[in-house]
Amino acid sequence: MSRRGALLFAALCIIWGLPYLLIRIAVRDVSPAFLVFSRTGIGALLLLPLAARRGQLREVLDHWHWLVAFTVTEIAVPWFLLSRAEERLTSSLTGLMIAAVPLIGGLLTAAGGSDHRLDRRAWSGLLVGLLGVGALVGLDFGRVGTGPLVEVVVVVTGYACGPLILARRLMHLPALGVMALALALTALAYATPALLTLPTHLHTDAALSIIGLAVICTALAFLVFFALIATIGPVRATIVTYVNPAVAAVLGVVVLDERFTVGMGVGFALVLGGSVLATGRRRLEREPADAAGAA
Repeated sequence: MSRRGALLFAALCIIWGLPYLLIRIAVRDVSPAFLVFSRTGIGALLLLPLAARRGQLREVLDHWHWLVAFTVTEIAVPWFLLSRAEERLTSSLTGLMIAAVPLIGGLLTAAGGSDHRLDRRAWSGLLVGLLGVGALVGLDFGRVGTGPLVEVVVVVTGYACGPLILARRLMHLPALGVMALALALTALAYATPALLTLPTHLHTDAALSIIGLAVICTALAFLVFFALIATIGPVRATIVTYVNPAVAAVLGVVVLDERFTVGMGVGFALVLGGSVLATGRRRLEREPADAAGAA
């Protein structure tokens, strides 16, 4: 990997590890709907002019139905439920649970008629990964109940489904145009709920978290991701999916003083190892890069 590729990769690992921390801070003052609207609205304002200047919007709009499907599964629903879940879950636990995205993605790829079939090694990986998810979930089940945990499961499923739509229906379209319009559609969808839940008071750390989510973790993140793909290729770019949950956990422990137990470490190790086994080299060779885990 070139020096440029290494720098882009390291930057994206940190950038996509940040959202869980920033969301946890922001939802102390704002509603999930207001947070999603602010994040996607600012992100759209930054990316839409770039996409329009490059003439990347009209072609995407011609495939509006698949754009809507991608938007709902990858951004609109997951980002809202992720914000709701982090009202009750720690950012470190949430980030670690998101590590299950490659597991679900591999299973959906095989179930969807792909030429990639799960062999014994892949099934073993799925079993190991699911045991890891069970370990992670079991840690906080008694304290937070099923609600936020189910919400994260839906987020994980959305993050796994969205890239499949992108890869199979929208991959031939300009990526910047797709993401800019997806953010704009989400902002429009959440405009009314956001207005109905305007915060009465906004602390500085919450305001800075919202700005950071929009500018750094959304607009800048996608630009870095596109640059990373152009530099090291789509196959190697997918490895970032395995790294950012660990970054999220470290940030939660260091910045917010969240608990990190031995069980969480073991659970994450099982999820990570299971993901590597389940998705395997063959999937990476056949499936395009995706934005899974782009919280």
